[in-house]
Amino acid sequence: MMERKNLTRPSEFILLGLSSRPEDQKPLFAVFLPIYLITVIGNLLIILAIHSDTRLQTPMYFLLSILSFVDICYVTVIIPKMLVNFLSETKTISYGECLTQMYFFIAFGNTDSYLLAAMAIDRYVAICNPFHYMTIMNLKRCVLLLVLSFCIPHLHSLLHILLINQLTFCASNVIHHFFCDDQPVLKLSCSSHFVKEITVMTEGLAIIMTPFFCIIFSYLRILVTALKIPSATGKQKAFSTCGSHLTVVTLFYGSISYVYFQPLSNYTVKDRIATVVYTILTPMLNPFIYSLRNKDMTQGLTKLRHRVKCQ
Repeated sequence: MMERKNLTRPSEFILLGLSSRPEDQKPLFAVFLPIYLITVIGNLLIILAIHSDTRLQTPMYFLLSILSFVDICYVTVIIPKMLVNFLSETKTISYGECLTQMYFFIAFGNTDSYLLAAMAIDRYVAICNPFHYMTIMNLKRCVLLLVLSFCIPHLHSLLHILLINQLTFCASNVIHHFFCDDQPVLKLSCSSHFVKEITVMTEGLAIIMTPFFCIIFSYLRILVTALKIPSATGKQKAFSTCGSHLTVVTLFYGSISYVYFQPLSNYTVKDRIATVVYTILTPMLNPFIYSLRNKDMTQGLTKLRHRVKCQ
Protein backbone atom coordinates (compact mmCIF):
# COMPACT_ATOMS: atom_id res chain seq x y z
CA MET A 1 0.00 0.00 0.00
CA MET A 2 2.68 2.48 0.94
CA GLU A 3 5.07 1.68 -1.91
CA ARG A 4 6.39 4.58 -3.98
CA LYS A 5 5.22 4.93 -7.56
CA ASN A 6 6.57 6.99 -10.46
CA LEU A 7 3.30 8.19 -11.96
CA THR A 8 2.24 11.41 -13.62
CA ARG A 9 -1.37 10.70 -12.71
CA PRO A 10 -2.33 7.72 -10.50
CA SER A 11 -5.34 5.66 -11.54
CA GLU A 12 -6.57 5.65 -7.94
CA PHE A 13 -5.86 6.83 -4.41
CA ILE A 14 -6.17 5.00 -1.11
CA LEU A 15 -8.09 6.82 1.63
CA LEU A 16 -6.72 5.87 5.06
CA GLY A 17 -9.75 7.36 6.81
CA LEU A 18 -9.92 8.46 10.44
CA SER A 19 -8.12 5.30 11.51
CA SER A 20 -6.15 2.62 9.66
CA ARG A 21 -6.70 0.01 12.39
CA PRO A 22 -9.11 -2.77 11.22
CA GLU A 23 -10.77 -3.06 14.66
CA ASP A 24 -11.86 0.61 14.49
CA GLN A 25 -13.75 0.39 11.18
CA LYS A 26 -17.08 -1.11 12.32
CA PRO A 27 -17.38 1.14 15.43
CA LEU A 28 -16.67 4.18 13.21
CA PHE A 29 -19.35 2.98 10.76
CA ALA A 30 -21.80 2.65 13.68
CA VAL A 31 -21.02 6.26 14.72
CA PHE A 32 -21.15 7.98 11.32
CA LEU A 33 -24.19 6.22 9.82
CA PRO A 34 -26.59 7.69 12.47
CA ILE A 35 -24.84 11.07 12.12
CA TYR A 36 -25.51 11.04 8.36
CA LEU A 37 -29.16 10.00 8.80
CA ILE A 38 -29.75 12.63 11.51
CA THR A 39 -28.16 15.32 9.31
CA VAL A 40 -30.25 14.46 6.24
CA ILE A 41 -33.53 14.01 8.14
CA GLY A 42 -32.97 17.08 10.35
CA ASN A 43 -32.22 19.38 7.42
CA LEU A 44 -35.09 17.93 5.37
CA LEU A 45 -37.47 18.69 8.27
CA ILE A 46 -36.22 22.29 8.34
CA ILE A 47 -36.88 22.63 4.57
CA LEU A 48 -40.37 21.05 4.81
CA ALA A 49 -41.33 23.13 7.87
CA ILE A 50 -40.32 26.38 6.16
CA HIS A 51 -42.13 25.62 2.90
CA SER A 52 -45.31 24.37 4.62
CA ASP A 53 -45.78 27.29 7.05
CA THR A 54 -46.84 30.66 5.60
CA ARG A 55 -45.41 32.51 8.64
CA LEU A 56 -41.96 31.25 7.69
CA GLN A 57 -42.16 32.58 4.11
CA THR A 58 -39.62 35.35 4.80
CA PRO A 59 -36.13 36.03 3.36
CA MET A 60 -34.42 34.76 6.54
CA TYR A 61 -36.15 31.37 6.44
CA PHE A 62 -35.84 31.15 2.66
CA LEU A 63 -32.04 31.45 3.06
CA LEU A 64 -32.13 28.96 5.95
CA SER A 65 -33.95 26.40 3.77
CA ILE A 66 -31.27 26.80 1.07
CA LEU A 67 -28.54 26.41 3.73
CA SER A 68 -30.20 23.16 4.87
CA PHE A 69 -30.31 21.89 1.28
CA VAL A 70 -26.60 22.73 0.77
CA ASP A 71 -25.73 21.00 4.07
CA ILE A 72 -27.43 17.80 2.84
CA CYS A 73 -25.40 17.99 -0.39
CA TYR A 74 -22.23 18.79 1.58
CA VAL A 75 -22.37 15.71 3.83
CA THR A 76 -23.53 13.49 0.93
CA VAL A 77 -20.32 14.33 -0.93
CA ILE A 78 -18.25 12.92 1.96
CA ILE A 79 -20.05 10.50 4.29
CA PRO A 80 -21.46 7.79 1.94
CA LYS A 81 -18.00 7.10 0.48
CA MET A 82 -16.54 7.14 3.98
CA LEU A 83 -19.15 4.60 5.16
CA VAL A 84 -18.36 2.30 2.20
CA ASN A 85 -14.65 2.50 3.03
CA PHE A 86 -15.27 1.58 6.68
CA LEU A 87 -16.61 -1.80 5.48
CA SER A 88 -14.20 -2.23 2.57
CA GLU A 89 -10.72 -3.71 2.64
CA THR A 90 -9.37 -1.75 -0.34
CA LYS A 91 -10.55 1.82 0.58
CA THR A 92 -9.72 3.05 -2.91
CA ILE A 93 -11.10 6.01 -4.84
CA SER A 94 -10.37 6.58 -8.52
CA TYR A 95 -8.51 9.70 -9.66
CA GLY A 96 -11.65 11.06 -11.37
CA GLU A 97 -13.85 10.34 -8.33
CA CYS A 98 -11.29 12.02 -6.08
CA LEU A 99 -11.26 15.25 -8.11
CA THR A 100 -15.08 15.19 -8.36
CA GLN A 101 -15.40 14.78 -4.59
CA MET A 102 -12.90 17.59 -4.02
CA TYR A 103 -14.74 19.87 -6.47
CA PHE A 104 -18.11 19.50 -4.75
CA PHE A 105 -16.57 19.61 -1.27
CA ILE A 106 -14.90 22.99 -2.01
CA ALA A 107 -17.98 24.29 -3.85
CA PHE A 108 -20.56 23.35 -1.20
CA GLY A 109 -18.26 24.35 1.68
CA ASN A 110 -17.82 27.84 0.24
CA THR A 111 -21.52 28.05 -0.65
CA ASP A 112 -22.21 27.46 3.05
CA SER A 113 -20.03 30.42 4.01
CA TYR A 114 -21.66 32.72 1.42
CA LEU A 115 -25.13 31.72 2.61
CA LEU A 116 -24.08 32.45 6.21
CA ALA A 117 -22.96 35.89 4.99
CA ALA A 118 -26.30 36.43 3.20
CA MET A 119 -28.13 35.49 6.41
CA ALA A 120 -25.97 37.96 8.38
CA ILE A 121 -26.86 40.72 5.89
CA ASP A 122 -30.54 39.77 6.29
CA ARG A 123 -30.29 40.10 10.10
CA TYR A 124 -28.46 43.44 9.72
CA VAL A 125 -31.27 44.86 7.54
CA ALA A 126 -34.00 43.43 9.82
CA ILE A 127 -32.52 45.00 12.99
CA CYS A 128 -30.89 48.18 11.66
CA ASN A 129 -33.53 49.10 9.07
CA PRO A 130 -36.71 47.25 10.10
CA PHE A 131 -39.22 49.59 8.39
CA HIS A 132 -37.65 49.03 4.97
CA TYR A 133 -36.82 45.34 5.53
CA MET A 134 -39.28 43.88 2.99
CA THR A 135 -38.36 46.55 0.43
CA ILE A 136 -34.61 45.95 0.73
CA MET A 137 -34.75 42.17 1.10
CA ASN A 138 -37.17 41.70 -1.80
CA LEU A 139 -37.32 38.61 -4.01
CA LYS A 140 -34.94 40.10 -6.60
CA ARG A 141 -32.20 40.75 -4.00
CA CYS A 142 -32.71 37.34 -2.36
CA VAL A 143 -32.27 35.64 -5.75
CA LEU A 144 -29.17 37.79 -6.44
CA LEU A 145 -27.64 36.75 -3.08
CA LEU A 146 -28.46 33.14 -3.91
CA VAL A 147 -26.90 33.29 -7.39
CA LEU A 148 -23.71 34.85 -5.99
CA SER A 149 -23.63 32.26 -3.18
CA PHE A 150 -23.58 29.44 -5.75
CA CYS A 151 -21.67 30.90 -8.70
CA ILE A 152 -18.62 32.31 -6.87
CA PRO A 153 -17.87 29.09 -4.91
CA HIS A 154 -18.32 26.86 -7.97
CA LEU A 155 -15.99 29.00 -10.10
CA HIS A 156 -13.49 29.08 -7.21
CA SER A 157 -13.69 25.28 -6.91
CA LEU A 158 -13.24 24.78 -10.65
CA LEU A 159 -10.05 26.89 -10.61
CA HIS A 160 -8.54 24.80 -7.81
CA ILE A 161 -9.44 21.48 -9.46
CA LEU A 162 -7.82 22.62 -12.71
CA LEU A 163 -4.64 23.51 -10.80
CA ILE A 164 -4.64 20.15 -8.96
CA ASN A 165 -5.06 18.38 -12.30
CA GLN A 166 -1.82 19.96 -13.54
CA LEU A 167 0.25 18.40 -10.73
CA THR A 168 2.49 15.35 -11.04
CA PHE A 169 2.03 12.55 -8.49
CA CYS A 170 5.08 10.34 -8.09
CA ALA A 171 5.04 9.62 -4.38
CA SER A 172 2.71 7.37 -2.39
CA ASN A 173 -0.90 7.23 -3.56
CA VAL A 174 -2.14 6.99 0.05
CA ILE A 175 -4.21 9.97 1.23
CA HIS A 176 -4.00 10.42 5.00
CA HIS A 177 -7.57 11.59 5.29
CA PHE A 178 -11.15 10.32 5.14
CA PHE A 179 -11.93 12.13 1.85
CA CYS A 180 -10.13 13.89 -1.01
CA ASP A 181 -9.33 17.19 0.67
CA ASP A 182 -7.11 19.78 -0.96
CA GLN A 183 -4.20 19.74 1.54
CA PRO A 184 -3.64 15.96 1.89
CA VAL A 185 -3.76 15.49 -1.91
CA LEU A 186 -1.25 18.33 -2.41
CA LYS A 187 1.15 16.57 -0.01
CA LEU A 188 1.32 13.60 -2.44
CA SER A 189 2.50 15.74 -5.35
CA CYS A 190 6.20 15.77 -6.19
CA SER A 191 5.93 18.66 -8.67
CA SER A 192 6.08 22.27 -7.54
CA HIS A 193 2.78 23.52 -6.19
CA PHE A 194 4.00 27.08 -5.78
CA VAL A 195 1.29 28.41 -8.13
CA LYS A 196 -1.38 26.43 -6.23
CA GLU A 197 -0.24 27.74 -2.83
CA ILE A 198 -0.03 31.33 -4.13
CA THR A 199 -3.57 30.94 -5.52
CA VAL A 200 -4.79 29.62 -2.17
CA MET A 201 -3.20 32.52 -0.28
CA THR A 202 -4.55 35.17 -2.70
CA GLU A 203 -7.69 34.19 -4.62
CA GLY A 204 -8.61 31.52 -2.06
CA LEU A 205 -8.15 33.89 0.87
CA ALA A 206 -10.22 36.58 -0.87
CA ILE A 207 -13.05 34.12 -1.62
CA ILE A 208 -13.09 32.84 1.99
CA MET A 209 -12.60 36.19 3.74
CA THR A 210 -15.20 38.15 1.72
CA PRO A 211 -18.21 36.43 3.37
CA PHE A 212 -16.39 36.45 6.72
CA PHE A 213 -15.91 40.24 6.58
CA CYS A 214 -19.57 40.63 5.54
CA ILE A 215 -20.56 38.71 8.67
CA ILE A 216 -18.22 40.75 10.91
CA PHE A 217 -19.44 44.07 9.42
CA SER A 218 -23.11 43.05 9.74
CA TYR A 219 -22.77 42.04 13.38
CA LEU A 220 -20.76 45.12 14.34
CA ARG A 221 -23.57 47.28 12.92
CA ILE A 222 -26.15 45.11 14.71
CA LEU A 223 -24.19 45.50 17.99
CA VAL A 224 -24.05 49.30 17.64
CA THR A 225 -27.80 49.46 16.84
CA ALA A 226 -28.75 47.07 19.65
CA LEU A 227 -26.77 49.06 22.25
CA LYS A 228 -28.78 52.16 21.30
CA ILE A 229 -32.08 50.43 22.12
CA PRO A 230 -33.22 51.91 25.47
CA SER A 231 -35.11 48.90 26.87
CA ALA A 232 -33.43 45.72 28.09
CA THR A 233 -36.22 43.67 26.44
CA GLY A 234 -35.50 45.30 23.08
CA LYS A 235 -31.78 44.58 23.40
CA GLN A 236 -32.49 40.95 24.32
CA LYS A 237 -34.85 40.52 21.35
CA ALA A 238 -32.26 41.97 18.95
CA PHE A 239 -29.51 39.67 20.20
CA SER A 240 -31.74 36.57 20.42
CA THR A 241 -32.55 36.77 16.69
CA CYS A 242 -28.81 36.51 15.96
CA GLY A 243 -27.82 33.90 18.56
CA SER A 244 -28.42 30.80 16.41
CA HIS A 245 -26.64 32.26 13.41
CA LEU A 246 -23.61 33.37 15.46
CA THR A 247 -23.30 29.88 16.98
CA VAL A 248 -23.18 28.27 13.51
CA VAL A 249 -20.73 30.91 12.19
CA THR A 250 -18.37 30.34 15.15
CA LEU A 251 -18.39 26.54 14.70
CA PHE A 252 -17.89 26.77 10.94
CA TYR A 253 -15.19 29.43 10.75
CA GLY A 254 -13.39 28.34 13.92
CA SER A 255 -12.70 24.83 12.62
CA ILE A 256 -11.89 26.02 9.07
CA SER A 257 -9.35 28.55 10.38
CA TYR A 258 -7.65 25.87 12.47
CA VAL A 259 -7.30 23.48 9.51
CA TYR A 260 -6.46 25.69 6.55
CA PHE A 261 -4.67 28.81 7.79
CA GLN A 262 -1.37 27.04 8.39
CA PRO A 263 1.54 25.82 6.21
CA LEU A 264 0.99 22.63 4.18
CA SER A 265 3.86 20.87 6.01
CA ASN A 266 2.03 21.27 9.35
CA TYR A 267 -1.02 19.25 8.25
CA THR A 268 -1.48 16.44 10.82
CA VAL A 269 -3.96 13.92 12.26
CA LYS A 270 -5.39 16.67 14.53
CA ASP A 271 -6.50 18.52 11.40
CA ARG A 272 -8.49 15.45 10.32
CA ILE A 273 -10.42 15.61 13.60
CA ALA A 274 -10.98 19.37 13.20
CA THR A 275 -12.22 18.74 9.64
CA VAL A 276 -14.94 16.46 11.06
CA VAL A 277 -16.34 19.50 12.94
CA TYR A 278 -17.13 21.66 9.92
CA THR A 279 -17.75 18.90 7.34
CA ILE A 280 -19.94 16.60 9.44
CA LEU A 281 -20.84 17.95 12.89
CA THR A 282 -21.82 21.50 11.88
CA PRO A 283 -24.34 20.36 9.21
CA MET A 284 -25.77 17.89 11.76
CA LEU A 285 -26.07 20.51 14.51
CA ASN A 286 -27.55 23.26 12.31
CA PRO A 287 -31.17 21.97 12.47
CA PHE A 288 -30.96 21.70 16.29
CA ILE A 289 -29.35 25.13 16.69
CA TYR A 290 -31.88 26.89 14.43
CA SER A 291 -34.95 25.05 15.76
CA LEU A 292 -34.29 24.85 19.51
CA ARG A 293 -33.34 28.54 19.80
CA ASN A 294 -36.03 29.83 17.44
CA LYS A 295 -39.68 29.97 18.55
CA ASP A 296 -41.07 30.41 15.00
CA MET A 297 -39.06 27.46 13.72
CA THR A 298 -40.16 25.28 16.67
CA GLN A 299 -43.80 26.15 15.98
CA GLY A 300 -43.30 25.43 12.27
CA LEU A 301 -41.90 21.96 13.06
CA THR A 302 -44.77 21.28 15.49
CA LYS A 303 -47.30 22.28 12.82
CA LEU A 304 -45.55 20.00 10.30
CA ARG A 305 -45.70 17.09 12.77
CA HIS A 306 -49.45 17.62 13.35
CA ARG A 307 -50.06 17.82 9.60
CA VAL A 308 -48.22 14.49 9.04
CA LYS A 309 -50.22 12.84 11.89
CA CYS A 310 -53.53 14.01 10.41
CA GLN A 311 -52.81 12.53 6.98
